[in-house]
Amino acid sequence: MGHRLEGKVAIVTGAGGGIGREHAHLLASEGAKVLVNDLGIRKTPEGVAANAERVAAEIIDAGGEAMPSDTSATWDGAAEIVEQAVDAFGRLDILINNATAGRNNDIWRFTEEEWDLTVGVNLKGYFAMIKHAVPHLVQQDTSVIINTSSGSGFGHPSHCAYSAAKEGVIGLTRTAARELGRFGVRCNAIRPRAVGASTAEYAIRTARWTDLMAITMAPRGGAAPTPADTDEAYASRKIAPMVVWLCSDAARHVTGRTFHISGDIVSRLSEPQREVAVYQDDGLTLDALDAFSGRHLTEDLANDYLLEDRPDLQVFEL
Repeated sequence: MGHRLEGKVAIVTGAGGGIGREHAHLLASEGAKVLVNDLGIRKTPEGVAANAERVAAEIIDAGGEAMPSDTSATWDGAAEIVEQAVDAFGRLDILINNATAGRNNDIWRFTEEEWDLTVGVNLKGYFAMIKHAVPHLVQQDTSVIINTSSGSGFGHPSHCAYSAAKEGVIGLTRTAARELGRFGVRCNAIRPRAVGASTAEYAIRTARWTDLMAITMAPRGGAAPTPADTDEAYASRKIAPMVVWLCSDAARHVTGRTFHISGDIVSRLSEPQREVAVYQDDGLTLDALDAFSGRHLTEDLANDYLLEDRPDLQVFEL
């Protein structure tokens, strides 16, 4: 057992399996008391995929302190989750928003239900957890929020809702870091690369976008794919150390930043900045853009997403 997080209390949503399970285990091994939150038992053809009670029991058996929670991180449920942690352990120092759910579909086929589910869990749920955790986090000056974003935010065909939600998480992270920094609360985001088994439905819906995804989902920040990217359990274990380190005092100077984690490589991603600028007194006109300014703004750009083997036009039939 380590001591980096001795005496601290953490909530990990979506901790009944996968990446969240690894977060919870490593937090506990460093001395944190962990509320293991997950909706309940979910099963796959291979067996049980998520079980908060099982993970909490594993932590306790290993000598740590944990309590399971099966409350959903909705607007009201988030308040209950935070209350559970504070009632059980007396305080709250760390919030790791890791829960995820969603649907993928072509833009023109997406339903409102699919959109609302995906954005509700991956963005609204994250904000709800932050909203209700903040009054407790500000009582310490070393509190931490970690939000789980995704490389899908770089552009992921058939994942418009998930991409939008996960990129929204980045904006939420930056704003929370700025707003809460004066209270000693840090907020960072990770973009983990851990590929689980695809469902048959997923394979069907994404088949025609395979070539385009190879372009848009290319690794960022110099992080080349590794064998770990195809092994969810192995990749999950590679992600947790960076998350837990960000929760420790060693990272007290780190906030408002995003980290891409791919196998053995962790990359700090750059923040948006101005690439090229043009100027004209009284603002740019259409004629000026046609003649000069537009060329300087865009002459180095190209449409990288035109494929010779384009989806057949019949895919647009609803």
